Amino acid sequence: MAFAFVILSVIILILLMFFLIKKYTYWKRQGIPTVRGTLPFVGHMLPVLTTKLNYSELNRKMHIEYKNHSMVGYYKLTNPVLLIRDPYLAGIVLKSKFSCFQRTGVVAHPDIDPLLARNAFFVAGEEWTNARRRLINSFTNVKLKTLLESINVVCKKMEDYIDRRLQTTKKYETELKTLCSKFTGEVIANVGVGVEGYCFDEKPHPAAFDRIGDWLFKSNLKQVLEMTLMFTPGLKNSMLKMKFIPEKMESFFRDIVSQNLKIRRQDSIPRSDILQSILDYLNWEKEEIDEELIASDVLSFYMDGYETSAVAISFTAFLLAQYPEVQDKLRREIMSKIEKYDGAVTFEGLREMTYMDQVINETQRRYTSISFLTRVCTEECELRGSDGLIYRVEPGMEVIVSNQGFHLDPEYWPDPELFDPERFSEERKHTIEKLAFLPFGEGPRLCAGMKMAQLQLKSFLTTLISKYRLELSEKTQLPIKLSGLNFLTEPIGGLWVHISKI
Repeated sequence: MAFAFVILSVIILILLMFFLIKKYTYWKRQGIPTVRGTLPFVGHMLPVLTTKLNYSELNRKMHIEYKNHSMVGYYKLTNPVLLIRDPYLAGIVLKSKFSCFQRTGVVAHPDIDPLLARNAFFVAGEEWTNARRRLINSFTNVKLKTLLESINVVCKKMEDYIDRRLQTTKKYETELKTLCSKFTGEVIANVGVGVEGYCFDEKPHPAAFDRIGDWLFKSNLKQVLEMTLMFTPGLKNSMLKMKFIPEKMESFFRDIVSQNLKIRRQDSIPRSDILQSILDYLNWEKEEIDEELIASDVLSFYMDGYETSAVAISFTAFLLAQYPEVQDKLRREIMSKIEKYDGAVTFEGLREMTYMDQVINETQRRYTSISFLTRVCTEECELRGSDGLIYRVEPGMEVIVSNQGFHLDPEYWPDPELFDPERFSEERKHTIEKLAFLPFGEGPRLCAGMKMAQLQLKSFLTTLISKYRLELSEKTQLPIKLSGLNFLTEPIGGLWVHISKI
């Protein structure tokens, strides 16, 4: 019996060894350079699983280290992944050969995450086309101009919130991500679904839109493991029975939509929020009002606009505090445009703030909110790199473009660690390699809410910089190091500033 057990064990070990050899020699067999340091079962993911690096930083590190190759292969657990390093190839994957790379590398199953599974980010084909049309229809310039009125109301709430704190002190110390999350949460509530967000209330409210974000965007090892599984197309999370959106969060958005629809059926008062834009689009297309579909769209707007926008805004404000000369120059532009439009923050005035555009673009280059783009091959496609590498991508293969890798690549950006808004000036922006700057992605899957994200960011900065001065707090840990406990760009220790009246 013991001998049989030994024989069985040896056979199992031999089969396991052949399995691992076959798995981890895939890129060698394809003639594609492989990232060094492959480990059994985890591949190259050990730094992520031990939270030494987040997944974005891992991709950026590999992008920078393998500078002599147009593409390089690595292993996410046992799955091969192709990292694109050539802007030309990035354009093929994201744009010109989009039909071959329609899917993102994210898995959400309808029976487990019904609202998430209908999100435009997770679907492809006709379902993706329809979802994207509904979202883009909400962000035309005409509608954004109307939405700005509600955003300005949120800006006034934030101003009042800061002023209350300055009643007892000359300088108010705050962590920027916390403040910015209140702002983006309130924008989504007011502008998205026309309800109160309670984010700037003095007493914490259980339904505050910035608090419900904690249900999903948590910085801990559990999130790292869940996101690793979600971003691994070959793994079937339905088999693991993993749910990524908490049940209470789904219920929260279903209830908001249900209650709002009841009110709007009984009340003929015209609305100018994003929920109304979705309803108008469905009516115009003569489609049935599907509450589950609308709840999915509202959840999508929250997921896309809450955390990533808060990250973008907080880093922009941090860099303005770190570089007071940039802050002063931006303030002069803001005040001149406000004066031009009779003291009002207008859509036209915001569009004319070109130096603000430079500041925002340079912040997004330096600290991109979502630092990698992932696609899954849906139709066989050949990639030919400028260095002579050729790889025929097979259906099911995950392809990664590290936009943060491009953004910090000295080949495209001299002194890439330096914050320099002049890179995007009229005189210099023509020298930028277009596909080496991808803050919102590229091609048909370019972020549908890009204009809305930029509008709320510019509105926030206009209010803050026109009325207050930002100074770095000693609590901010410099140089900035990113946390390995979050897939998004999160600084260890937070971004702390002092806010004072001008």
